[in-house]
Amino acid sequence: MTDTANDWRTLAASKDTSAYGPQRIVCLTEEPTEWLYMLGEERRIVGISGYTVRPPRARNEKPKVSAYLSAKIDKIVDLKPDCVIGFSDLQADIAAQLIRHGIQVTIFNQRSVAEIFSMMYQLAAMVGQVERGMVLIGQMQQRLRDIKQAARSLKRRPRVFFEEWHDPHISCIAWVSELVGIAGGDDCFPELAKEPMGKGRIIADGLEIVQRAPDIIFGSWCGKKFRPELVAARPGWESVPAIQNHQLFEIKSSEILQPGPAALTDGVEKLHRFILDWDAAHA
Repeated sequence: MTDTANDWRTLAASKDTSAYGPQRIVCLTEEPTEWLYMLGEERRIVGISGYTVRPPRARNEKPKVSAYLSAKIDKIVDLKPDCVIGFSDLQADIAAQLIRHGIQVTIFNQRSVAEIFSMMYQLAAMVGQVERGMVLIGQMQQRLRDIKQAARSLKRRPRVFFEEWHDPHISCIAWVSELVGIAGGDDCFPELAKEPMGKGRIIADGLEIVQRAPDIIFGSWCGKKFRPELVAARPGWESVPAIQNHQLFEIKSSEILQPGPAALTDGVEKLHRFILDWDAAHA
């Protein structure tokens, strides 16, 4: 038997997972960074997205090597990663450049709650942390079930318009729409949620939003501060129940628009809290 085979047999028999999977990971988006920290595997991360805010310590500990649609290819190459993790076709060009440099790239494309959990499981497996990953995933899934159960006590489910961008109006992506439903609301544009790209969720005529009469408006303008007063001042929107009752709230993009742990924890919790407050006000 070769030395290599013996090495792998010894590794397989060991409970030490530190040697499994990639050892030098660059994360082009925030969600794999947050998840690896939660798994206790942050030592593997050698580069992160400049937009990373979760966990806060990551910004101080890891070099920032990418934006969202662009990356410092030379800097990434210099870090000698054995895996770069990105998200969706939006980072396909970055991935192609890195592949041409001989770097392994893993691109996830999670767009639903189930797909987010799948991504988290796969990444946990990549770094030898399936057991811890499943514990954390199980806790998140149980909390989602608890929130969904609590929402059944609402006197009426509010109609919710979740705005990802304001000019043009862009409605929410699938996982956000699902989380709105779990939290107790009904997405005003469920037919658009299945569209993976923002251009497929554009609402050209803002008066169509008015016609659907949302009880609550959530804004998460892709990193730009949500301005409720500007929404309330839109021509023809004065009849919208959410505006009449001052039910316009911001959910930060880092908490709801990154398809990872944040949306399944802080994001859905905030949606649920605002919906419960709305329900109490209409008792």
